Amino acid sequence: MSNEALPPDPFADGPDSVAWARDEVDGEYADYEDLEDDHELTDEDRAELVEDLANLAVYQALLEPRGLRGIQIDCPDCEEPHYHDWELLRSSLRQLLDEGRMRQHEPAYLPDPSLYVTWEYCRGYADGVTAVESTR
Repeated sequence: MSNEALPPDPFADGPDSVAWARDEVDGEYADYEDLEDDHELTDEDRAELVEDLANLAVYQALLEPRGLRGIQIDCPDCEEPHYHDWELLRSSLRQLLDEGRMRQHEPAYLPDPSLYVTWEYCRGYADGVTAVESTR
């Protein structure tokens, strides 16, 4: 199948796009793994990711029953908020831990910003719950 017959790449203009290299080689697509600029995570990076995953589980347990769908992260590249459902963020963090980078993914379709909170909000909420529980 030729590239012209394929639907447009939704990430073609993204910062990590490899769409420019989509050439067929002997009828097969090239191995794009060689094009990725992965870096080794330090032990400190890994420890922070493990801590983030543990915190994410706590935040989801506390906030999902209250109707919140996930976390809003302000993107430094496009300067727009991105909305990550709990499982999508967990999957991205695990991928970063396992592979040293996060792949691009489809953004949430018309997310309701009122159903997403910042990481700082989650941390503050968890701290508040912990403080109340410790006084009982």
